[in-house]
Amino acid sequence: MSQELEAVIGLEIHVQLATETKMFCGCRLSFGDEPNTHTCPVCLAHPGTLPVPNRKAIEYALLIAAALECEVAPRSIFHRKNYFYPDSPKAYQISQYDIPIAGAGKLGDVRIHRAHLEEDAAKMIHVGESGRIQGSNASLVDFNRGGTPLVEIVTEPDLTSGAQVREWGQLLRATIKQLGVSDVNMEEGSLRCDANVSVRPVGSKELGTKTEMKNMNSFRFIERGIEAEVTRQKELIASGGKVVQETLHFDPSTGELHSLRSKEEAHDYRYLPEPDLVAIAPSAEMLVAARDALPELPAARAARYRDELGVQESAALLLSFETDWAAFFEGVISEDDSIEPRVAANWVTGEFSAELRKQDQALESSKVTPASLANLVGLVSSKRVSHSSAKTVLESMVADGADPLVIVEEQGLEQISDSGELETIVKAAIENNPKPAEQVRSGNEKAIGALVGAVMKETKGRADGGEVTRLLREHLGL
Repeated sequence: MSQELEAVIGLEIHVQLATETKMFCGCRLSFGDEPNTHTCPVCLAHPGTLPVPNRKAIEYALLIAAALECEVAPRSIFHRKNYFYPDSPKAYQISQYDIPIAGAGKLGDVRIHRAHLEEDAAKMIHVGESGRIQGSNASLVDFNRGGTPLVEIVTEPDLTSGAQVREWGQLLRATIKQLGVSDVNMEEGSLRCDANVSVRPVGSKELGTKTEMKNMNSFRFIERGIEAEVTRQKELIASGGKVVQETLHFDPSTGELHSLRSKEEAHDYRYLPEPDLVAIAPSAEMLVAARDALPELPAARAARYRDELGVQESAALLLSFETDWAAFFEGVISEDDSIEPRVAANWVTGEFSAELRKQDQALESSKVTPASLANLVGLVSSKRVSHSSAKTVLESMVADGADPLVIVEEQGLEQISDSGELETIVKAAIENNPKPAEQVRSGNEKAIGALVGAVMKETKGRADGGEVTRLLREHLGL
């Protein structure tokens, strides 16, 4: 009988820092500019040039360390990571090895092993017969990216599934974005995530042979890739095979895994201390400044929304992961103290978000303000407008930014307040729909939905659904 296997996953996340200049020279950072227009003798490794550390990059690294509750080294040093590839004109990358700027920390339930500073490599562009160089196979190098400041965050192998990786990765991305040190745009490569994946018998403490998954530009693809690799490893071991340590690429269009190369070990890079750079020794003032500069982070915001404001867990997470949505929500509840935060959160993450998607609009360009959405939610809460009618009003608000009360008055959407009028419509619905009425009387309460629908159709959505259901049950003898 084969032993049950479990996945063990650790992550290596590269975060491009949003400094104005590169890590060790004065070249300005860019994305999408003409190739090789932001270079200098330092980042192109001309003989006799010397690197100078970017102070802002170090401050950003300390901010990340504070957010991840990492231990900051009193003294860390740079190393040369030696390798030969066209994306590195020096034939080495300046990084940190045995003494990183930040050590043990945590984010949520995942432990952080280390976080260190380094420079990015240049961008390789591979072309073939259909590419920019006709009739030949070639690789082009754009050195604009070379030297971009990076913080590499390495986790402990605490993750156990692709879904957990996706959820935790989204939390990390939201946290880094909240700090303002990176735009964490995965499509543009400012946040890149590699996953080290292995399997082992359930209950075992020893790690299995790992493979590294690279070149995945969304957490959804990372989730799919990890699940495919876990399945592959389990099937391989079950059939008597052995996992080989290698680097893999997951193709999201086909769902297939492809081997890129054998996985390198640290000794393969022949790390050597960087002789041209002094050690980093953050002052006490720098550490205090980093801690004091921390904003409310997504995990803390989600807990506050849930525990203090009574917002449902799902809505709290959605709001806390996106700072602009959190600001919009807080703008709504600050406009009207009578609106329950739980109700406001449901409208923001539910009906409003859905209507923006339906009309292909982004929040930052929406004509709907927190004040106008608060007015709409207030109309519903005070029962001046039914929930159904409010969704109609919201459609017009998103389309042209109109005032909700004006829309209600112009379209005659104010809720029926005359109880006698609503009761007459309810009685007529029962008389005109004898089959569902009899089904409800016979014990099939789900059939009441047809009667509610008939009333709402007759009132054009202006009736309160709860009151309609109450009247129907009363007149059906329930």
